Amino acid sequence: MKEAIVQPDLKVDIVDSPIPVPKDNEVVIKVVVSGSNPKDWKRPVMSNVTMNSGDDIAGVVHQVGRNVHEFKPGDRVAAFHKMMAPGGSFAEYAISPAYTTFHIPNQTSFEEASTIPLAAMTAALGLYQRLQGLPLPWHPATTSTPLIIYGAASAVGAYAIQLAQLSNIHPLICVAGRGIPFVETLVSREKGDVIFDYREGDTKLIEKLKSVVNAAGGKVEYAFDTISEHGSFTNICEVLDQETGQITLVLPGQDFSAIPKSIRQSTTYVGTVHSSVGTKERGDADFGFVMFRFFGRGLQEGWFRGHPHEVVPGGLAGVGGALRDLKEGKASAVKYVFRLEDTEGVERYSTN
Repeated sequence: MKEAIVQPDLKVDIVDSPIPVPKDNEVVIKVVVSGSNPKDWKRPVMSNVTMNSGDDIAGVVHQVGRNVHEFKPGDRVAAFHKMMAPGGSFAEYAISPAYTTFHIPNQTSFEEASTIPLAAMTAALGLYQRLQGLPLPWHPATTSTPLIIYGAASAVGAYAIQLAQLSNIHPLICVAGRGIPFVETLVSREKGDVIFDYREGDTKLIEKLKSVVNAAGGKVEYAFDTISEHGSFTNICEVLDQETGQITLVLPGQDFSAIPKSIRQSTTYVGTVHSSVGTKERGDADFGFVMFRFFGRGLQEGWFRGHPHEVVPGGLAGVGGALRDLKEGKASAVKYVFRLEDTEGVERYSTN
């Protein structure tokens, strides 16, 4: 099979590799479309490693391990590959644990499905596992529950808005930039949701945040910072309640010492959904099993959808350029996806 191997300088080699074989609880998927995420460039660059760094899979089941009963060859699925493990999504065939694999309905394209796994699960973990006290979608809020979402046009931010809507969490206090028109399609203005432009500068942004917090009763206790750099969390902490406030961030290893110690802070790291029995994050694995199937049901019933996406020309040959564009911050309110059949030497996908 063809596989894209990403170098620390983001050059990509397309190599011939053997088709992976599933372990007992794994699924091998014929990749129709691979998604991408900022971590796909960060991991090779920052860790100085050479690897197939893709994790978002959309395709059809090729083979299952002997303990897998939920899936069979030919099923349309999306899946979250275990980060740093062999069998990533930048290849004709990829591997995922069965519990981070989910069915996708016929009306959902593989392109759309490939935008969901990592980013949507990050949003779900942040809202419901790291921020303590927010209601789950099947027990929606019945009282005002202000929530700041910083980076609302990012894939994680946009999925956080979708999930917050299902949980009836309002008002949503969203911060975005170029992607504001997209965020407008997600929020509910009639429920008090607002969107502010960080490009107006920190002073103006903080002023507007304080104004809407006062209008919401003078207290906001929850914040999801999907940016976690360039002063995002310090802006949030200017308005977050200093005694009961909580903030979750998405970039591990950063210096968050500017956050007051009285504010409860956490880091949302989506890799914890692949935690093993006996680890402290085991609950994230169980949560992930449930939420991935929740996403599949939402796609089937129409109350959940993927992120806007751009198909990168050339299939795997386009991975390097797309990762460089991600590194340079060129993507706004869009995810780059790769059709495997567009790769030279790869057969066209057929449902027959």
